[in-house]
Amino acid sequence: MLQPLKKLIIRLSICCIPFLLFSCKKSVDNSKDHLVFRYNEHGNISTLDPAFARNPQIIWPTNQLFNGLVQLDDSLNIKPDIAKKWQVNDSTFTYTFHLRNDVYFHQNIAFAQEKVNSPTRYTRKVVAQDFVYSFNRLTDEKIASSGSWVMNYVESYSAPNDSTFVIRLKQPFPAFLGLLSMRYCSVVPKEAVEFYGNEFRRNPVGTGPFQFKMWEENVKLVLKKNPLYFEKDKTGERLPYLEAIAITFLPDKQSEFLQFAQGKLDFISGLDGSYKDELLTTRGKLQPKYNDLAYMVTGPYLNTEYLGFFLGTNSPEIQSKTLRQAINYGFDREKMVTYLRNGMGIPATHGFIPKGLPGYAEIDGYTYQPEKAKQLIAQYKAETSDINPQITIGTNSQYLDLCEYIQRELEKIGIAVTIDVMPPSTLRQMKSSGELDVFRASWIADYPDAENYLSLFYSPNFTPNGPNYMHFKNQTFDSIYEKSLTISNIEKRKSLYTKMDSIIVEEAPIVPLFYDMAVRFVNKKVSGLGINPQNFLVLKKVKKKK
Repeated sequence: MLQPLKKLIIRLSICCIPFLLFSCKKSVDNSKDHLVFRYNEHGNISTLDPAFARNPQIIWPTNQLFNGLVQLDDSLNIKPDIAKKWQVNDSTFTYTFHLRNDVYFHQNIAFAQEKVNSPTRYTRKVVAQDFVYSFNRLTDEKIASSGSWVMNYVESYSAPNDSTFVIRLKQPFPAFLGLLSMRYCSVVPKEAVEFYGNEFRRNPVGTGPFQFKMWEENVKLVLKKNPLYFEKDKTGERLPYLEAIAITFLPDKQSEFLQFAQGKLDFISGLDGSYKDELLTTRGKLQPKYNDLAYMVTGPYLNTEYLGFFLGTNSPEIQSKTLRQAINYGFDREKMVTYLRNGMGIPATHGFIPKGLPGYAEIDGYTYQPEKAKQLIAQYKAETSDINPQITIGTNSQYLDLCEYIQRELEKIGIAVTIDVMPPSTLRQMKSSGELDVFRASWIADYPDAENYLSLFYSPNFTPNGPNYMHFKNQTFDSIYEKSLTISNIEKRKSLYTKMDSIIVEEAPIVPLFYDMAVRFVNKKVSGLGINPQNFLVLKKVKKKK
């Protein structure tokens, strides 16, 4: 016991001066209060370790704290990040990244005992071996990262020298560079992970434009400007412009909206039923009374909302492609989006691939055709002798209004619908275990390639081994999917994506509802807050005036 205690005392004594950087003084300097960006996270943040950045609640703050090899711009183009350039050898599936030499980790007491060649104490430069260490964490069973699947295509990786990092894949995977932009693939320092141990989750050390300041869980999280950040704007000014980010954790969206309306939050994201009519007209425009306070930014969001059919069931209604097609024709998506979403969405009439990705709108999907739906129902009755077709839709309360609308419309054409409302966690569990014949679901892109959407219908991906919740199986689809993985040219790949999406429309294992839209309501003091199809929050170029 004495040796660990001695080490702790030495560490504390070494760290006494730099620890002032992290003291419990007022988290934000009043003189720079106008340079603090404030937003609310109504969901819980369980960790700030990028190895567990599995949902937007965690991805948003970790986006400010960490960097990877590559990054995406607002148009989903792959851009350099810590890797300033790279080469891809298609014949050997090898990616060679050349790293910048001016990237430093955040200043932190974890580096206090290191003898490092640095112009600033308590930090050091990022080298290629740091990526080896960070990638090792993703596959370490003791860590159990939720991002371990990112490495499924990787055969090996190495650091031949400090500025070169090499990745070799097991097989072709054209979407790999986009996958590397995920927060899972961030670089972290071994010193900090070992210094904090299990507490690295709440003491993150990265390279991002902001660094960790303080976190009172479920109350407030504060990030502070990183003075050593490597990126600069077009005029040569070092990013970021803001001094700090302050995140609150009000669980109620109505309270969040009231804080925004009072000017205490700088933006809110998304459209909640508790305030959508207060903020928006029925045509999706900002209500005039808020024009002096805020502006609205919208764009495509890589999220397809749908109903899924579990094809492993014995239910004759679900087994019948005819009835599944009838359901797809049986309700008006345009009306649904207009009146239930205030126009914030795109009716899903072009298959499963959402707007914003190559392959979208290449095919005609299902439109509202009630007479055709009735004909298909009559055909189903003749084929099965089932004169009273009925289905049960599993959903959570957030989407109850959509399901009730579909219920009313389908009952008009002769399909009885029961709605089973359950907590989100129960819905996820029952959907994964095949306990729901019909379920409401959504698919948000993990990375910006249509392959990510089409993987839901690849038969080896049956749950629990993958995201094929429908247990859809089609040999032609599988063979085209496998072929698409061997083609690096996006135009050639897009034609295969279109063929696969056409099969999904014809076989109808799902009912596409709408392609989501990202919508942000932003205080007029804020500029530079863009929007992107993944709805990720990027604050390094945001400015805020008094």
